[in-house]
Amino acid sequence: MNLTTTLPIIAPASAEIFLAISGLILLMAGLFINKNTLKIISYSTIAILLVTATLVLIQSENALAFQALFISDSFARFIKVLIIIGVIFSIIMSFDYLKRSENNLFEYPILILFATLGMMLMVSSNNLILLYMSMELQSIALYVLATIQRNTLKSTEAGLKYFVLGAFSSGILLYGCSIIYGFTGTTSFNGIATVVSTSRSTSVGLIIGLIFLFSGLAFKVSIVPFHMWAPDVYEGAPTPVTALFTLAPKIAALALFLRVMLDPFRDLLISWQPLIVFLSIASVLVGGLAAIMQTNIKRLIAYSSIAHMGYSLIGLASGNETGVTGILMYLTTYTFTSIGIFSFILCMRRNDSPVENISDLTGLSDTHPMMALALMIFMLSMSGIPPLAGFFGKWFVFISAIDAGLYVLATIGILSSVISAFYYLRIIKIMYFEKAAQPLDAIRDKKLQLTLCGSAMIIVFFFFAITPVYNTAISSSILGFNLS
Repeated sequence: MNLTTTLPIIAPASAEIFLAISGLILLMAGLFINKNTLKIISYSTIAILLVTATLVLIQSENALAFQALFISDSFARFIKVLIIIGVIFSIIMSFDYLKRSENNLFEYPILILFATLGMMLMVSSNNLILLYMSMELQSIALYVLATIQRNTLKSTEAGLKYFVLGAFSSGILLYGCSIIYGFTGTTSFNGIATVVSTSRSTSVGLIIGLIFLFSGLAFKVSIVPFHMWAPDVYEGAPTPVTALFTLAPKIAALALFLRVMLDPFRDLLISWQPLIVFLSIASVLVGGLAAIMQTNIKRLIAYSSIAHMGYSLIGLASGNETGVTGILMYLTTYTFTSIGIFSFILCMRRNDSPVENISDLTGLSDTHPMMALALMIFMLSMSGIPPLAGFFGKWFVFISAIDAGLYVLATIGILSSVISAFYYLRIIKIMYFEKAAQPLDAIRDKKLQLTLCGSAMIIVFFFFAITPVYNTAISSSILGFNLS
């Protein structure tokens, strides 16, 4: 086959191909570089991700590739850019941690690179086979990252829990895929959509397969009742890894959720919408109420992220392009707020040792006023206080629910936001209205300082960029289910 016929076939997946080849090259290079291996590999990884983002952005047309296994559309490009932003910042936040590590963990950024490849393939999946393979590629890399601090019992425990429950959820997902194939005769999303739309009645077997598939995906998003792993893994994993878990994998999994439910199973909206509504309500309530009782800030963020995924499901429950737009806006604001929060957590050190308890923030405004101001901005944004970025994310998903006639869901979501404001405001109270017993160390890592300040400024001034971001989200909200 000559180059002129091969190039159009692989062009839609050029970013993923470049990422895969670059990852293999870095893996080999890490074995032969003798000095500053970790530093060279880390900066090379960031450069590779920037080139990958450029390759994603220069693709302007919707296209299928590899016999329609892979789809490239505006929705996928939007999500991929968000994923790459989250991954780049998670690597930047890990520099100081890796420098302090006893082991030369040059594999760390390479594992993140392969996890990113899996996430990008998940977003562009147009077939159940690619869906499963890409999810496993991401998951295997994340299993290793969760337990990469081998000498720490909590990290090992977190990795083991994540692996066992992740393998269980993968089995459920694969079983659901096999049932769906058995009742439709195809693994292609387009083929499944055709079978569903032309069937005179809904097959019970197909609904059962969809429930199993849904359950496997729900674990990756950590929505109730598939959330049990999140608090323990968030607390036990190294903080940079926890930041990665919060940022990129959940965005990719939620995007895959949208792709699956609104591409092949759009015509079954009446069947799966009540389930989404129930899980959304359960997630925002359980996540919000459980977070109130937490004393460890990483566990609090874990339960908070469960609630935030519940808010995102409100957009999915709407089942239309307005809901997809709302989710894209929500994920955009959630990404930058999470970057800021975890950069702050990594700055929490006392006597040069990391601390994670909420009580360690006592009197922070007296000893580190700029740190306290930044965290207050993040907490207010998470609770949805205008005019910060988090307000706009919640606003658009609630509007999508109202447009779809889901008034009860929107009302419960708003009330849950009021509940969540309690534990966010409690942190502000501890920082500003209690006396410091022992102050935290000053921030020495310049990269963390820049990340902290930059994310705070983005959140505060996000409303200036709301129009272009919203217009981009609208143009990206139409999934390529009818692409031929």
